[in-house]
Amino acid sequence: MTKENLIEQLEGVKSVTSTVDIDKMIKLIELIEAPKATTLSRELIDELSKRIERCLDYNCDDLVDNENITFDINYGNVIEVDEACIDVYGTMDHINAILEEFESEDELDNIESTLS
Repeated sequence: MTKENLIEQLEGVKSVTSTVDIDKMIKLIELIEAPKATTLSRELIDELSKRIERCLDYNCDDLVDNENITFDINYGNVIEVDEACIDVYGTMDHINAILEEFESEDELDNIESTLS
């Protein structure tokens, strides 16, 4: 149901009921605003990318799941990594730590104002 549909229905009920002041209800509904989509500026996206990149680079030892790496010994006794998995949970912990820095709207506003 949209705001307009609700207002139309209240207009129709207005002539039938006297228990609720329909005019006041309509005015209150008209004050309701649709939630605005949150968008990020290009500068903020660039700043997030740089911080995540620095964080992952600094913590690169934590990114690979060392317990599940498989190796092959090839010709000439050359050891090659056959399979290495990324420690997704550890990586996401690092990324989430960066994103939490931007969690509050005040922080976002401060960063955007310093980049402008």
